[in-house]
Amino acid sequence: MAALEDQDGFGLLDQAAGLRRWAEQHGGGAGEAPVAALSSGTPEEPRPTLMVVGLPPGAQRQRLERVRRTLQRWQANGHAWVGDPSRWQLVALEESSPHLHTLACQQSRWALWVEGDPDSFRRAYQCLRRLREGGGPTRLLVMHPGFASHAGLLDNLRQAARTFLEIELLLLAERPRGHEG
Repeated sequence: MAALEDQDGFGLLDQAAGLRRWAEQHGGGAGEAPVAALSSGTPEEPRPTLMVVGLPPGAQRQRLERVRRTLQRWQANGHAWVGDPSRWQLVALEESSPHLHTLACQQSRWALWVEGDPDSFRRAYQCLRRLREGGGPTRLLVMHPGFASHAGLLDNLRQAARTFLEIELLLLAERPRGHEG
């Protein structure tokens, strides 16, 4: 049975397949494609999709591998909801995508990548502002390379997003390196 499609060409019955079709049609030029997907596992397995915004420039596969490593770290830290990190379908999306609002309506799991450099707060806040202006998601999981504490950058970002943009950022507890149990 063919998947029903809406006006944007995204399958209502198979959203991931519709997104892959869209990425194939709009990607692959001389420049960076606006969307990249990285998935693993067999096609028959149901895989949760995680839309990720705010990733730094670079090769798309390496950018998504950083997200996968974060899922692996969280799973190892006892966040059972992650399950097998390799089963997640990860989709990198530019916050300026013309399909942002459509995807925000279709996809329920969104994440914001926050780097660990001194300008990361500014970049992350600007990304959130563009999401808000473009009709993007209003609830995002914060992913990062492994801050031991949320004090400072992440707490400030969460408060600014809530106060000025009405966006909720979800922060997961991190276990410091070397801590067992």
